[in-house]
Amino acid sequence: MAESLIGTVALVTGASSGIGHAAARELAARGASVVITARRADRLEELAATIVASGGHALTLPADITRRDEAAGVVAATIAQLGRLDTVVNSAGVMFNGPTLAMPVDDWEAMVDLNLKGLMYVTKAALPHLLEGAATGPRGVTDLVNISSIAGRIVYEQCPIYCATKFAVNAFTEALRLEFTQRNLRVSVVDPGVTESELFSHLSPQVLIEYDEGFAAVEKLHAEDVAEAIASIVANPRRIAVNEVVIRPTDHK
Repeated sequence: MAESLIGTVALVTGASSGIGHAAARELAARGASVVITARRADRLEELAATIVASGGHALTLPADITRRDEAAGVVAATIAQLGRLDTVVNSAGVMFNGPTLAMPVDDWEAMVDLNLKGLMYVTKAALPHLLEGAATGPRGVTDLVNISSIAGRIVYEQCPIYCATKFAVNAFTEALRLEFTQRNLRVSVVDPGVTESELFSHLSPQVLIEYDEGFAAVEKLHAEDVAEAIASIVANPRRIAVNEVVIRPTDHK
């Protein structure tokens, strides 16, 4: 049932690691030309080299998408260099969890700036091009895929701001879906459970110990597991819109 993505262009944020990194590789393997963005240019170049070595096409555009001008610049450069935009995967994110009274407000703002505002900045700049691609492209459909979290559906202790940003991503996604579904722009959200990634590297040592103890008996998801779900959403025929995917480790409640 999956369709080839040859001839399409996919923009992936947060591509220097984790789910974004895996999603870029998976979309490229299915034929898309991928535009990869994150702040760490060296990581992007390594990923691009891997994709090209496997026969794919990758364009690196390092940027800080928490800056509105840089987020818009990534989209503008994508159109200028590749001429179109068929898929956007908003994967960039950060997580600082722990005792709320002890957490600096700077950490709160960092999560809001990247998890929510950065995602919105990219989306705002990309929407006109996604709508044009849906109207004129050979597949007759384009895709916006936002990576949220199980924390966008369930509230966790010592996780108020991260949960708030992910609940907001889910609401933002659904509102866009309702607005644009009849213009053949599919808007989807993916809610992964605990996944092996650098997301946990931002936690304090004590909080990280607590997480490790809490998930000691859980076989965590791999970033590639989530990437396959993303690619499956995008590669569906025009008639199929997968609005939300929840992915949990099998042995996690």
